[in-house]
Parts: sequence; structure tokens; C-alpha cells
Amino acid sequence: MADIIITNGIVVTMDEDRRVIENGAVAITNDRIVAVGTTAEVTAAHQAVTVIDARNKIVMPGLIDGHAHAGHGLIKTMGGGDSDQWYDACHAAYTVASTPDFWRAEARLAALERLRFGVTTGVSLLGGGDTILRTDDPIYGDAHCEGVREVGTRSVVAIGPTRPPHPRTYARIENGKATEYPVDFDRQYDTCVKLIDTWHGSHGGRLNIALITPTLRPEHIDTLGADNLAKARDQAVKVAGLARERGLVFTQDGHNKGSVAYAQELGILGPNALLSHSTDLTAEEIRIVADTGTSIAHNPSAIASILGRCPVPELLDAGANVCIGSDATAPDRSGDMFRHMQQCMHYHRTFFKDPTWLPPGRVLEMCTIDAAKALGMQEDIGSLEVGKKADVVLVDMRRPHLYPLNMPVSRLIYFANGNDVHTVIVDGRIALQNREALFVDEDEVLDDAQRETEAMLDRTGFRHMLDTPKMFWKHTRATDQIEH
Repeated sequence: MADIIITNGIVVTMDEDRRVIENGAVAITNDRIVAVGTTAEVTAAHQAVTVIDARNKIVMPGLIDGHAHAGHGLIKTMGGGDSDQWYDACHAAYTVASTPDFWRAEARLAALERLRFGVTTGVSLLGGGDTILRTDDPIYGDAHCEGVREVGTRSVVAIGPTRPPHPRTYARIENGKATEYPVDFDRQYDTCVKLIDTWHGSHGGRLNIALITPTLRPEHIDTLGADNLAKARDQAVKVAGLARERGLVFTQDGHNKGSVAYAQELGILGPNALLSHSTDLTAEEIRIVADTGTSIAHNPSAIASILGRCPVPELLDAGANVCIGSDATAPDRSGDMFRHMQQCMHYHRTFFKDPTWLPPGRVLEMCTIDAAKALGMQEDIGSLEVGKKADVVLVDMRRPHLYPLNMPVSRLIYFANGNDVHTVIVDGRIALQNREALFVDEDEVLDDAQRETEAMLDRTGFRHMLDTPKMFWKHTRATDQIEH
């Protein structure tokens, strides 16, 4: 007796043969898939307590977001697109103006957004990048993981040290008062070890820890100074070594031309490494990525992809593994992976001035089976196959923008959005049904997020960052710069 059988759906398996079963079914027992086939085949062999009729729906693996940021959900549009103000807000919130309640509220909000968009697994850096991670004390990572656990999705939480020089000033807020204290590398490293021991592989493997160190780009090599550069190198090697020792993903944010070659010199690349952005790579760096088995998280909607280009087709043709990340949430992007798949196709087709690049099935692979490989989870998630974890998404195709119902997989990738997701199963548990979350009260999550954001704004004094930018209307550029 199975626990759940999904019948009458268009099953997009993402298995090795990329089977699409027109009148398909999936049977689930406990947290695993026990059958995939036609509805007639599966129902003849299995009965279930719960039967879900997926008529007019696509049944697909849960989407996987290869790169995003915890904390950003309560920052979002602050600064109105002014990068300096945005980073000021992130820096203050993530070091001296956030409480465990802030991190739990944001985690629940972001996880709920992912759940409603059919994203069952996502990477979340515990902060605004590689320089402002909240790793001064385990209580903040604990709060984040607890928030994700409540919603019921999978998360890979990336934690690690900040870039030298150390110490860096953090603050604990108690009874409305902030107590500042210095935080060095050793304290951040100890925090990471404690969070690994507490959370990695917990709750049926839904919660996992990754390690991150600051990317060393050419400007850092030139400006850090010999002493701090030596420390940064040693710290990167030590953290990468811990990741290998504990079987964790090792990630770095913001790679661009020259930094991948430098990472290779440090010996920190390999099959467990996941490098985000990776823009303007040299031909030699593309070779390094492929030869070391390193994965790339391409963020086509991010500002980094405006300032430079991630050579995704070239990486794929070289044999490298590439997944897609949302880089969410931020002033101009959400966690909707359908949006990012569509952006990815247009981004590279525009570059080559050729609409044949990156067919829709290829980008779906980058958000499912290839992303699972990037996280070292390809044996468990990323496709609908017998023995794998039951992470399943039902997309309602009976929608005006998705009809008529022919060429369903093309329509799914070209035209669907996260709001078309109807039902989500994570680890064999129905977490979203008829577009309603089952494990948390959505209104309570939203109210909690609003309350914690207001408290953060009071602590930082950054309410002015919510004002409409002066060049929001009637301008072709939101800048005072004059170009000649």
C-alpha cells in the first residue's frame, strides 16, 4: 500500500531518457518514489491512502535554486536600486541590527515563496554575500534552519567566515539594546562547526549545511595587502578542507575573470565546489571548471549578469555542470525559477543573436537534475525515478497563458510562472495543496515578516531607503551620471 498516488498527469520524469508520460502516474511510499509509469500500470500495481488527480497538470521534479541569499527577503527593494544604499542596508542588518527572530521570520517568508513557486530545494547564503555572513553565533543559523523546517522545504544553508581583515564588529540585541563585540575568523569557524553538527543531514536530509569563503578576485589581491591576503588564502584552504572532510558543498559567491584560476591555485576546486556568477571567464578557466568537476551557479537575472557574462553554453560544451540560481531575493528579482529559466534562454540567445541556443529542455535540466548534481544530491532528487526522494510538483496547465494543451513541456518552460504551481510534495509530504501551504499559516508568516522588518528599520534608521527614488519616473536612466 502506497501513501500517495498521483494519477492522470503529464509526467516529466527528467530521468536519463527524459521520458514524458502523457497519462502518467507516480506512487510514493514514505519519503520515496516507488513507481513511475502510465496511470494504468501504476494503479494496477499499487493502491494508496491518498490519490491526487493530476488531470490537466504537469507532474515534475521539484525545482532547485542553486544560489540565493537568506536575509534578503526582508531587505528587498530598500535603496530603490542604489547599490551602495542596498549594501549599507544589508551590512547593518546582517551584522548589528538583526535578531534570531529576524532570521526565522525571513527564512519562513523565503521558504514559503519557494514552496509556492515549486522550488523544493534551494541554496541560501546566511547573509548578503561573502563579506557579511551572520556567523558570529550559531543562534542565527539555528533560527534560519528552524524557519525553513517549519515550512517544509529543503535548504542548503551556506555559512563561513568574512573576508579579512578581522576582527569584524557584530552586535547582539537584547531588551532593545545592541551590545557590540569583535568577531574573528576562529569564532566564525567554530560557529560553522556547531551548525554542521546540529543541522547537516537533519530532518530526513531536508536541512543541510554548505561552507563558503570569500572569493578572491584580482581587486582583492591588489588591495588586501600581503598580510591579509595570506590570511584569506589560509582561511579559504582551511574551510574548503573542512567541507571535504565533512562531505559538504563548498561554495563561493561572485566569481569573475581571473578568480577561478586563483581558486585553482589554492586547490579549493573539485566536485563539491559550486561557484556562483562566474562571469567573463577565460578559456583557461572554462577548462579548469570542466577538468576539476566544479559546478557553476548561473544567475541570469542578477546584476552581475548585466556587468559581465557567464559563458554557459561554452561551459556546457566543455563538459562542465551548470545550474541556475535566482540570486534572490533582491531589488529586482524573486525566487521564481520559471522566470529565471526564461531569462536564461533570452540572455544567451541575445548574446549570440541566435534563437537556437539553450533549448527549453536544457534549461529545465539546469533547474532539476543538473542542479541536484551541483549539490551532490543527484542520487536523491532532481528527477522522478524509483528509489529517489519524493519531491514532486504539480503545475496547473489549465490556464489561459498555457492553453491549448499541446507541446506541454515547451509551454511549461516558455510560459509558466510560479503562480501556476498547484501542489507540492517534499520528502513524501504534501506541503502545498491547491496553492495553500499546509504546515504554516501564510498570514502569520507574512505578519511576522512585516513586524521583524519594521523592527529592523527602527534599529538601523534606514526608513529613508523606502522612499521612491527621485529618478523613478520620467527618466531613461536612474542615475545622475553624465556620459559624454
